[in-house]
Amino acid sequence: MTDGTAEEWRGWGAATEAALYGPDGFYRRPEGPAGHFRTSVHASPLFAEAVARLLCRVDEAQGRPPALDFVDMAAGRGELVTGVLAALPSDVAARTRAYAVELADRPPGLDHRIEWLPEPPRGITGLLFANEWLDNVPVEIAEVDPAGVARRVLVRRDGTERLGEPLSGAEAEWLARWWPLPAEEGLRAEVGLPRDEAWADAVAAMARGLAVAVDYAHTLDTRPLFGTLTGFRAGRETAPVPDGSCDITAHVALDAALAACGEPGGRVLTQRAALRALGVAGARPPLALATTQPAAYVRALASAGEAAELTAPGGLGDFGWLLQPVGLDHAPLGDLLVDVPDHEEQ
Repeated sequence: MTDGTAEEWRGWGAATEAALYGPDGFYRRPEGPAGHFRTSVHASPLFAEAVARLLCRVDEAQGRPPALDFVDMAAGRGELVTGVLAALPSDVAARTRAYAVELADRPPGLDHRIEWLPEPPRGITGLLFANEWLDNVPVEIAEVDPAGVARRVLVRRDGTERLGEPLSGAEAEWLARWWPLPAEEGLRAEVGLPRDEAWADAVAAMARGLAVAVDYAHTLDTRPLFGTLTGFRAGRETAPVPDGSCDITAHVALDAALAACGEPGGRVLTQRAALRALGVAGARPPLALATTQPAAYVRALASAGEAAELTAPGGLGDFGWLLQPVGLDHAPLGDLLVDVPDHEEQ
C-alpha cells in the first residue's frame, strides 16, 4: 500500500478509515464534531436529560445495583456524558461510573469522574449509548456496472472514483440479504457489514443492561436507490472527499444491525417516539403563564422549541433508535420498549 496520495485507489472502507481516524484524520481535530455539524446532543440539553431518565429506568430494571455504568460511544468532546451526569438525581449519580469512548485525545477540563477510553469496557452493567456512531463506521460502497454486476467502488484521496472487482463472500451475502440491488447500471448501496459487526461487539460488552444506537437510518423497504454517502464540513453538507478535510457519513441499516447482535427483545423506533416516551414533547406552554409568570413562560417556550426540533418529522425526529436489552426484564423499561404506537416505529 502506498502513503495515501491522490494516485492511490482504495475501497471506500479503507479510505474513510484513514480520512476520519488516521493520524491527521477528521475526528482527531481539536474542535471535535460540534465544530462541523449539529447533533441532537448539541441541539438541546433536553436530549441529555432524556438519556439520563433512560439510565434511571435501566437502573430500576437492574434493582439499583451498587455500581451503574453509563458508556457514551463516539463521545466527541464528552458533551453527552457530561450532560447526563449533570441531569442524574444525586443518588444515581453517586453510583454511576461514566465512560467516554473516543479515539481523539481527552479534552482538557473534562469532569474527573469520566473515564476516557478508546473502546468500551467489558462487562458493562447499565446503559451503552451510541449517538451517531455507526454512521461513521467505514463501509464499502457497491455500484452496479453496465452488465448488472455489483462491484466495489474504489476512490482516490481527491474523491475521484472508479469501479473495482465484483463483491464476493460475506459482503455479497450481506448485500443480497439487506440491500438487494436491481441489475440497473449506476445503482449504489453501502455494505453495512462492518457496522453490524461493530454493533454486535458493543452489545457483547454488556453484562446486563441496555444498548442504544441512534442514527440516520433506513430499513429494507426504504433503502435509497443511490445510497446516502455524503460529507459535512463547517456546518454544511459537501462532497465526501476522503482527504481528512470533512466528515464522511452514510445512513445506517439499523434493521441489519439489530439482527446481527443475536440478542432477543430488540427493536427499532423513531427518535420522535423514543423521546416522547422519555418525556420530551414540543407542546407550547399555556398562554396564561405569560401573564402570571412571564420569565417562566419564556423558559418554557424555549424548551418547547428545542423539544420540537428534537422530535420534528423530516428532521431529528426521524432518526432511528435501536434498543437492545441484555439480560433485562422489559416491563420496568415501560413505554420505551413495549407501548409505543406502531405508526411511530421505523
